[in-house]
Amino acid sequence: MATAMAATAAERAVLEEEFRWLLHDEVHAVLRQLQDILKEASLRFTLPCSGTGTEGPAKQENFILGSCSTDQVKGVLTLQGDALSQADVNLKIPRNNQLLHFAFREDKQWKLQQIQDARNHVSQAIYLLANRDESYQFRTGAEVLKLMDAVMLQLTRARNRLTTPATLTLPEIAASGLTRMFAPALPSDLLVNVYINLNKLCLTVYQLHALQPNSTKNFRPAGGAVLHSPGAMFEWGSQRLEVSHVHKVECVIPWLNDALVFFTVSLQLCQQLKDKISVFSSYWSYRPF
Repeated sequence: MATAMAATAAERAVLEEEFRWLLHDEVHAVLRQLQDILKEASLRFTLPCSGTGTEGPAKQENFILGSCSTDQVKGVLTLQGDALSQADVNLKIPRNNQLLHFAFREDKQWKLQQIQDARNHVSQAIYLLANRDESYQFRTGAEVLKLMDAVMLQLTRARNRLTTPATLTLPEIAASGLTRMFAPALPSDLLVNVYINLNKLCLTVYQLHALQPNSTKNFRPAGGAVLHSPGAMFEWGSQRLEVSHVHKVECVIPWLNDALVFFTVSLQLCQQLKDKISVFSSYWSYRPF
């Protein structure tokens, strides 16, 4: 019995020594690694002109819109950081073979709130990590877990902003300032929406037609959606309208893909550190770990 107790005490001493090393050394090594990765992610959002890694005015990037299912919408979007600085779109109307062209007014830019929010969440995660520099001594595993949970929350929110576009009703799209960005002005039977989905910049054009007051159609206003389907109805002003055609085109933004990879790697590092802390906690439950 005495030998077993001595062995148990010796094992506990070894575990406590390993745990102290984890708190004092490995945790800070992981925090440094996380900061390096997230700074790289942050640079993807700023896209400095100089290419030297210093922040500055974001460079302009042109992206050609395309779709494997339709050639009725073609165009080029110009992205500058978190804003669309230019848009040049052509829409072919099949029923009368009409070609519509519309572009942003020169004095207008459209902020992409998803990109702006994702960048802010990354900055917040970096701030949390920077507040625990090399001089900071973690005293318990619970303290590390609390920090990892806070960082993971910001990273998850950043990722979700890019992977989960907002669901909007058709009246919300109609009321959006985006509809007033174009010159010439958009025809009253067109709606346009722009959003990020994963690593893609998506443009959706809705063609509308008015429902006659004596229409036999059962009017049911559509709810919120990322992408509305033909047949969706809504009320705007004194009119009842229905979506007749939907055209969606998109382009891949390479640096958004990079950012999503950085988020995934960072979340994995956080979880691995949490798992290591939890392994030690399973050995003794009578004290805070």
